[in-house]
Amino acid sequence: MSRRDVIRMSDDEVAAFLRERHTMNIATHNHDGTIHLVAMWYALLDGAVVFETFQKSQKVANLRRDPRITALVEDGDSYDALRGVELVGTAEVSADHDLLMTAAREVIARYQPEVAAEDLDAVARMMVQKRVAIRLQVDRVVSWDHRKLAGGY
Repeated sequence: MSRRDVIRMSDDEVAAFLRERHTMNIATHNHDGTIHLVAMWYALLDGAVVFETFQKSQKVANLRRDPRITALVEDGDSYDALRGVELVGTAEVSADHDLLMTAAREVIARYQPEVAAEDLDAVARMMVQKRVAIRLQVDRVVSWDHRKLAGGY
């Protein structure tokens, strides 16, 4: 068995990792072919990664022109603790209000626990103004969990 096979996460491990509270790095293609890379908070809706962002943002302009996207979620402060998931695919830009509100509520609840449950809708309504939802359609998952090496390299 290769080292790559040893550190690969199972589908269940990937899903559990993505349910943890991490920041996701999003890479899209600029008009000149360079990469636009930003960090985003995200929600998991029916197993899909969804985030919301300003409709006039660079990432949205890039995705409207070229829907290819790569997302990276990672953690670990030392080599033996590194874990990560790379999601490669395309992104759907959506102005659907219900999807946008659901994503906003999930992102707020996940990353801003100081917002009381009874305030989620009001905060989400303020947050979604001039925004769109981005849903990832994942074609390929690459994962690693160096903890599986048990200290070996």
